[in-house]
Amino acid sequence: MSKFFSTKHSKLIPYTPGEQPKDMKYIKLNTNESPYPPSEKAIAEASKQAELLRLYPDPECTSLREDIAAYYGVEKENVVLSNGSDEILNFAFIAYGDDSHPFVFPDITYGFYNVFAAVNNIPYEEIPLEEDFTIDFKKYCGINKNIVIANPNAPTGIFAPLTEIEKVAQSNPDNIVIVDEAYVDFGGETAITLTKKYDNIIVVQTFSKSRSMAGARLGFCIASKEICRDLNTIRYSVNPYNINRMTMAAGSAAINDEEYFQRNRLEIIETREKTRKALLDMGFEVLPSKTNFLFAKSDRIGGEELYRKLRENGILVRHFTSERIAEYNRITIGTPEDMETFINTVKGLIL
Repeated sequence: MSKFFSTKHSKLIPYTPGEQPKDMKYIKLNTNESPYPPSEKAIAEASKQAELLRLYPDPECTSLREDIAAYYGVEKENVVLSNGSDEILNFAFIAYGDDSHPFVFPDITYGFYNVFAAVNNIPYEEIPLEEDFTIDFKKYCGINKNIVIANPNAPTGIFAPLTEIEKVAQSNPDNIVIVDEAYVDFGGETAITLTKKYDNIIVVQTFSKSRSMAGARLGFCIASKEICRDLNTIRYSVNPYNINRMTMAAGSAAINDEEYFQRNRLEIIETREKTRKALLDMGFEVLPSKTNFLFAKSDRIGGEELYRKLRENGILVRHFTSERIAEYNRITIGTPEDMETFINTVKGLIL
C-alpha cells in the first residue's frame, strides 16, 4: 500500500475473482460463466448503440426497466438496475448498514458480502452452515439484523425453499432481507413473488449467468417502490450513468429472447445432471445443485491436488482454501464437449 492509503482500510481484504489466465487456452470451468454466447438479438442491438457512444445513456434506464418489470410481473418502479449484481448489493449495504444495523450471512457463501461490510465499515456476523452445508433458517428468524441469503447458495449450489425465506422476512419486519438469486434460473424458484407481500425483501439477480452476459456487467433488483427509491438515492449519489447504452440495449433484447434463454438454460441443466452422475459413478461426493456449477470432492484425491492437476491438463476449476471446504472444488458447467473432456481427465487422474 502507498503511504496515502487511508488507515480506515488498512485491514481490508479484497474479494479474489476467479482466474482469468492468459498463458494458454484453458477449458474454463472456474468462474460460472455461460458456455454459450449471448443472444444474437442482444449482440445486434448492442452494436446499433455503438454508434451513439458519444452520448450519455439514459440514467433512468427506462426501457430496460420496463422490459424487466413486464417479464417478472411488477412495475418499473419496483426495478433498480446496476453494473453487475455486485453493485446493487453494495448499494444495499451502504443504504441499510451502520453500527446499529449490522448484516448477517452464512459463513460459506458468496465471498463479496464480508468485503462489502468491511469496506463500508458495517459490523457483520457469519452464521455457520450445517454439517450438510444447508442453512438452518431458524437461526435467522427474529434476529433483528439485516440478512443476506444467496439462494441457491454459492459455492455449495444448494437451494432453500421459499417457505423458509418467507419465515425469515416475516420474523424480521424491521430489517432488510436480501435474497441473492444469481443462479436461480438453473432450477430454483425466485422470491420475487414475496416482494409483493413483504416490504423488507430485496431480490437481486444478474444477466451474467443464464443470459450469457457476464462481460456486459448487468444486474438488477426487484423490491418495494420505497426500497427502490432508497437504492436510487445511493445510485445517483455514486454513479447515475451506471449502465452503458450498449449493455442496456443488449439487456432488453436478451430478456425478450425467451426461446434462446430457455434453450441454453435447459441445456446447462441437462449437462449438469449428466456430469453429476458421472462424478457420483467415480465415487465423488457431489452436493445437490440448482446452479450452473457442481461442488464436489473425492476421497481418492485432495481438493487442491485435483485442482492443480486439472490445471496442468488445461482445465480450470475453482478451489477454495477455507478449512471446511478445502477438499471440494467448484466446477462450472460448460458445453457437453467441455464436460466430457473434464470427466475423462478426472478418470485419468484418479482411476
